[in-house]
Amino acid sequence: MPGFGGLPLAIAMSLSDYDFNLPEELIAQQPLPHRADSRMLVANRARRTCEHAHTRDLPSKLRSGDCLVLNDSRVVPARLVGSREKTGGAWEGLFLHAQPDGDWVLICKTRGRLTVGETILVNGPMGGSLRLALLHKGENGKWIARAEQPGDYLPLLEQVGRIPLPQYIRRGEMTPEDIARYQTVYATQPGSVAAPTAGLHLTEQVLRKIVDRGVTIARVTLHVGLGTFRPIQAENLEDHVMHSEWYSLTEESAAAINATRAGSGRVIAVGTTSVRVLESVAAKSPDGELHATEGETNLFIRPGFEFKVIGGLLTNFHLPFSTLLVLVRTFGGHELIRQAYQQAINERYRFFSYGDAMLIE
Repeated sequence: MPGFGGLPLAIAMSLSDYDFNLPEELIAQQPLPHRADSRMLVANRARRTCEHAHTRDLPSKLRSGDCLVLNDSRVVPARLVGSREKTGGAWEGLFLHAQPDGDWVLICKTRGRLTVGETILVNGPMGGSLRLALLHKGENGKWIARAEQPGDYLPLLEQVGRIPLPQYIRRGEMTPEDIARYQTVYATQPGSVAAPTAGLHLTEQVLRKIVDRGVTIARVTLHVGLGTFRPIQAENLEDHVMHSEWYSLTEESAAAINATRAGSGRVIAVGTTSVRVLESVAAKSPDGELHATEGETNLFIRPGFEFKVIGGLLTNFHLPFSTLLVLVRTFGGHELIRQAYQQAINERYRFFSYGDAMLIE
């Protein structure tokens, strides 16, 4: 059975095939002074070629009639730092989401064993504080907690939370600059614990130029969850259990994307999160037409997947052994994207969240 990029499917389905050697100094620790100055490697699937540009050049790579799809999810200050009141021991937590009853779902890290009923004093970076009572331990190491101060979770997180940077960026320690730069300029829907990083390169000026070229812009929402930090563990990709994330597609966006597909335009997804929304919704319809919906998706795009919607993808350079890298190679072709990554390393591109971009067309 044929695979991707000339490799047999059995090889493309092996986790070991998604490894590469990356010099540590190529892991971007700071955002560039100007978002659109990031480099952009353009991988053309039809010609099987790579060229080098910048994300400010993206408008020239798009055509009138195309549709650019953005994920408008906003990162919440979900990282919590504090102490256990009964022992004084250091404690860290990551807010995942709020339940319908208002209780918080957390991942906790501390020395020793946490107990039901104990309280955590969370200390904010600007001096605010909040007490959390641990109610019970849920599945997969998650804790259910209740904030002593009543109210919606978002204002409370804004008082005491920190932007949850990945550990490979300054060991997760944020600076004041990260508050603005670890968000896309169009982020409006709070709920992510990590940024949909492909969109970090785009500016309002670049987006205006894209619209001026006759390109439609549509928005989806997918809240990036804890699973984005977890590498694949199973050697066979078919054995990997994908995490679920909440998404939403509006009627307006569905109509715009359907119109593009009905014409001669391409649907260009900004980020793997946008891809997962579009392909998840298309899978619900016999003809692949998109309809307004919301819900949870655990779609794991891997070799053998047939894309129904997207015709292009703007994405970052991803970690080895990640579901994101598997998705990108599945769409772009295994060998083409492997070569593109090697070119990026040779040309000293910047990698991961604050790094450079790749356009697969």
